[in-house]
Amino acid sequence: MSTISSIADIARVHAEARPDKVAMIYQGAEWTYAQLDSESNRVANALLDAGVSPQDRVAHLDKNGPEYFTYLIGASKINAVSVSVNWRLAAPEMEYVLNHAEAKVLLIGEEFLGHLEQMSLETIKKVVVVGTGGEHQSYSDWLSGCVEEDPQIPVGWTDTCYQLYTSGTTGLPKGVELTNRNFFSFLPVASEEWSFDADSVNLVAMPLFHIAGSGWGVVGLFNGGTNVLLREADLVELLRLVETYSVTNALLVPAILQFLLITPEAQETDFSSLRTMIYGASPITEEVLVGSMELMGCDFVGAYGLTETTGGGTILRAEHHDPGGPNAHLLRSAGQPWADIELRIVDPETFEDLGEGEVGEIWLKSAVTLKGYWGDPEATAEVYPEGRDEDGVGWFRTGDAGYLSEGFLFIHDRVKDMIISGAENIYPAEVENALMSHPEVADVAVIGVPHEKWGETVKAIITVTPDGDPTEESLIEYCRERLAHYKCPTSVDRMDIIPRNPSGKILKTELRAPYWEGKERGVN
Repeated sequence: MSTISSIADIARVHAEARPDKVAMIYQGAEWTYAQLDSESNRVANALLDAGVSPQDRVAHLDKNGPEYFTYLIGASKINAVSVSVNWRLAAPEMEYVLNHAEAKVLLIGEEFLGHLEQMSLETIKKVVVVGTGGEHQSYSDWLSGCVEEDPQIPVGWTDTCYQLYTSGTTGLPKGVELTNRNFFSFLPVASEEWSFDADSVNLVAMPLFHIAGSGWGVVGLFNGGTNVLLREADLVELLRLVETYSVTNALLVPAILQFLLITPEAQETDFSSLRTMIYGASPITEEVLVGSMELMGCDFVGAYGLTETTGGGTILRAEHHDPGGPNAHLLRSAGQPWADIELRIVDPETFEDLGEGEVGEIWLKSAVTLKGYWGDPEATAEVYPEGRDEDGVGWFRTGDAGYLSEGFLFIHDRVKDMIISGAENIYPAEVENALMSHPEVADVAVIGVPHEKWGETVKAIITVTPDGDPTEESLIEYCRERLAHYKCPTSVDRMDIIPRNPSGKILKTELRAPYWEGKERGVN
């Protein structure tokens, strides 16, 4: 696949080599590579007609569907940048992302038109609706008059092709700029490690606003395989798709694997077509990992990475999964660096390298690390504290803490205070900001506490105002009006004084300690 050096090339190369091969299956409908190529050409021309120029941003806001990929590839054909918006956000949060990205065109699912009505969008010139558009043009009508000719606009190796938003510790999401080089220098190695080829039938089950969804879908298409798309995490439908289409490759987050183990239909499902199951995006318990291996009987491969590293970081290969054997301890590991990725464990204060077994911040260096945070040079400089070389490559601070043992990475805790609940990243600052606007809250700290199903869940610890006496339920409801539900506290405790250090920083480690007592790690 060395001829593929951009997202646009995926459709071009495979339309020529395997025009009648099925590229995508969604709710029983199929798209061949020839159709994917011609439909993405029409998208490209429709975007040009809407006034989109090279490196302009175009946004997608919908659950998983085939239009995401025709839009993604069409945007690449005119060297525009795709921004996938988390559909689980509240309308004000969506508005912030779309305005921050300066998106010109928005492709939105009809079920999110209610959210759209609540937004004030500054740069959107055109709204296109998947489904019935009401006052806006539908996707099919938008493309109906467009020519199928490939505009052949040049696309650069280091041009941004993808922009995914990740929450920042300040509470405002940051736009992670990923380039063609980030993807296509990495995909040949990743494809081999993850057992992909042109015969792969790839399940795209994670949301497309995640690198584990959209990036994973790109891997399947890069190899000329068939992507089977699951609209959202319906476990019974997921199992049906695996069996119906003889899925060979899949990526699932630990929470989904955990739920599958207690889904009765899973015991009846034929998993024999599966070559490899990739798991990642949040820590996994040994119990869930071993149970899933026994259930599915295929190779399991662990992946640790971030949006900022195009999903790359470390890999725990199938041969290192050895339940009950001499290497059973490696099931707790995030694996080894791979591809061109180098890894250091660094003291986050002094930036000095630490020795074997010493816990510090995980730093990565590779062609997969982000070009930058969109419109935020300060944040970009912060994650590349030692700068970058003339190729734009430098040591990237992950914000995660871990240690190395015999070349294997063990993730111990997080340098940042991020909470991972069911593979969703939640930053306490966002939740704290929301609660501090409540008239009866004088002070607040938000931490992650262990949760059987989700790994971690959000707990708010508050100090009330002298006259205040808010109920736990009313505070949770207050958050739900302002934030996506998955970010909201599931419990609220009270404290007379929230502990802080002399500079005023909340002592989160101290607050977390009682809840994590008896746990091996500070992540679940």
